[in-house]
Amino acid sequence: MTNGNGATPEAGPPPQLNVLAQYTKDLSFENPNAPQSLTPQAQPPQINIQINVGANNIAESEYEVTLSIEGKAESASKLMFSFELIYGGVFRLVNIPRENLSPMLLIECPRLLFPFAREIVATAVRDGGFPPLMLDPVDFVGLYRQNMERQGAGQPS
Repeated sequence: MTNGNGATPEAGPPPQLNVLAQYTKDLSFENPNAPQSLTPQAQPPQINIQINVGANNIAESEYEVTLSIEGKAESASKLMFSFELIYGGVFRLVNIPRENLSPMLLIECPRLLFPFAREIVATAVRDGGFPPLMLDPVDFVGLYRQNMERQGAGQPS
């Protein structure tokens, strides 16, 4: 017999992931060589992007997850613009098995935050006088695996 949603009554409560808040924690944009940097360039700029994810336990089942995105564009070895965004969210995770907690926090939560952070970056770059910078989708699974390997071949820290 099922309890109406396909689960047996003994299965216990289902896992839950709730977004409680989202916010810009830090945002900076620099256009140090304006107005010269705004003139058409002979070559497309070289763009370098760094993305990091962090998570902190802030209450019994609540976590702050931060998505840090830094970037810069250079043309002819001259800085056109640079930015730094730390975009955060508070998530409530309930009935998540302990072994799934880290992947939920460092893969699924950033995946939910990324579209909002991407829009903030695009708007900041556009407001700086450049075409909007549309960040490519991020492979948070690959980023998670890299971080786990860096922390000792997948051993929990």
